Amino acid sequence: MINVFVLQNGRLNQVPIETRDDLEKAEPVWVDLTDPNDDERLWVKAIYGVTLPGEDEVKDIEASARYYEAENGDLHLRTDFLLEEDDGPSRIVTVAFILAKKMLFSVHTDDLPVFRLVRMRARSRPGSIADYMDVLLDLYATDAEYSADALEGIYQNLEEVSGRVLQEEFTDKDAADALSAIAHEEDLNGRIRRNMMDTRRAVSFLMRGRLLNSEQFEEARQILRDIESLDGHTSFLFDKINFLMDATVGFININQNKIIKIFSVASVAFLPPTLIASVYGMNFDSIPELKWALGYPWAWGLMITSAIAPFLYFRHRGWLK
Repeated sequence: MINVFVLQNGRLNQVPIETRDDLEKAEPVWVDLTDPNDDERLWVKAIYGVTLPGEDEVKDIEASARYYEAENGDLHLRTDFLLEEDDGPSRIVTVAFILAKKMLFSVHTDDLPVFRLVRMRARSRPGSIADYMDVLLDLYATDAEYSADALEGIYQNLEEVSGRVLQEEFTDKDAADALSAIAHEEDLNGRIRRNMMDTRRAVSFLMRGRLLNSEQFEEARQILRDIESLDGHTSFLFDKINFLMDATVGFININQNKIIKIFSVASVAFLPPTLIASVYGMNFDSIPELKWALGYPWAWGLMITSAIAPFLYFRHRGWLK
């Protein structure tokens, strides 16, 4: 799918593209391609002289392949963007940017929320975008905002987990649910940190390359400051995640110790009855109670009493709680 945007009075307006003629007539500042097919790739190459990278090339994480200038002067960047899905775990989507002929070309496999948000804001804020470089910086700035919102969601979810972990009754099922939730938030927090690290590298590359004017350079510095603040927040969340993980594992150990304690108390309590039964089970003729008519109930009474007495003592000492 090809999304073509033209700049009109500082607004990004999308131009409908259905045929190659529609693409030739447009004068875009941004050409966004989501999972393009072979025909769409050929259109872009024939009209603009830009060769779009394949999916394997986009996912190449070598530093030399992520940021480089081609022989014809086109600038190529590979940047990671966070994608949260309601029906599955979050993941990182790598986007290939090509800066050529004062236009921005972007290629990615999924429609990203950051891209949708930039398009929406650009239509509602006239004068916010002056050229293709502003579009790229706006994408990076919005990516930082999106990551910040995701971090706020992580904190809220961890607060809910914390309330469950610190409740008075914490069962093994509660512990399993808490561990699952903590692991999910830890995974998302790690992806956000990786995403911010990659965005920092991309913005720093643009600043070092002297590709920005003074206003854009200041905007890039602000993006880096925002990312730095997010780094501190991800570290705080990692500490909170580790605390909740340790607390959950600790409560699991406590519950297991309670079970072991019950078995230990039961085994100790049944030692006296076992001893009595062993004594009266001896095969000696000289046992006084052997011919006694009340010997059988007497043995039962001793065994029951010797079993109840330790339980009462343990309960009095509070060892059964």
